[in-house]
Amino acid sequence: MTKIFIDGSAGTTGLRIRQRLEGRAELELIQIPEELRKDPEARREAINAADVAFFCLPDPAAEEAAALAGEKVAVIDTSTAHRTAAGWEYGFPELGDRRERIRASKRIANPGCHASGFISLVEPLVRAGIIPRDEPLSCFSLTGYSGGGKKMIAEYEQAERPALYDAPRQYGLSQQHKHLKEMQAVCGLDSAPVFCPVVADFYSGMQVTVPLFRSRIRGSLEDIREVYRACYAGPVVRYADCPEGMLGANALSGLDSMTVTAAGNEERILLISSFDNLGKGASGAAIQNMNILLGLDEVTGLQL
Repeated sequence: MTKIFIDGSAGTTGLRIRQRLEGRAELELIQIPEELRKDPEARREAINAADVAFFCLPDPAAEEAAALAGEKVAVIDTSTAHRTAAGWEYGFPELGDRRERIRASKRIANPGCHASGFISLVEPLVRAGIIPRDEPLSCFSLTGYSGGGKKMIAEYEQAERPALYDAPRQYGLSQQHKHLKEMQAVCGLDSAPVFCPVVADFYSGMQVTVPLFRSRIRGSLEDIREVYRACYAGPVVRYADCPEGMLGANALSGLDSMTVTAAGNEERILLISSFDNLGKGASGAAIQNMNILLGLDEVTGLQL
């Protein structure tokens, strides 16, 4: 039986991973007493007793946990700490040969939620030569409030809350958002995009949009669609033709899948990625990466 340890199972991502894995007969979850969850020696023992350890922790704690992990245990870190670090594989298997690289690795950095949307749209087009590496890009990302963790969930769901919570709120105004580093690095861009994240009054779901001017890229709208069709045929990420009318940011709430589409015309193009910030944007991606590491069907336990 495969042994799993979740370091940080009380947080939003860790709790959802634990809930998904508890019912799987082929897995055994290692647990330590609540009073020892921050004890370094207890954590070291639990981490190294596992076949796969999930780190669902703030960055400093994730770095500490990584130092405790021996070579035999496979680690999936959901924090920002190792997403561009040497020796860690970026856990988005749909891109190029990353699925094989994930399968062969013992250190997987789970992607950020906003970053997953941006990278799903931009990386294949940079790799195909359609978007130049030096092209200055912008990115708009709309997310449900669960992306802010337990504290933000409590703020949005309190009986009496500020009226400002009733409308979408933009943040990351300093252009120093923690996902920018991986967005630039994984896509191979010369510079990070201008990034506009917005949180709104719905629990979960995410919609990431990257606008392009046709005159600035090396291809047409149909060329982009062809790249996406070839790259995203499922089972988790799929290309979808853009529907008429409107796209809801919560359309895939509760699911672990992602849809990628391209809309617009031959002058102005919108690249759009839709998914659940807690699904393909967090715990769903972590479980998919675990399945790949263990040689299982990668959609085992996912809700698609």
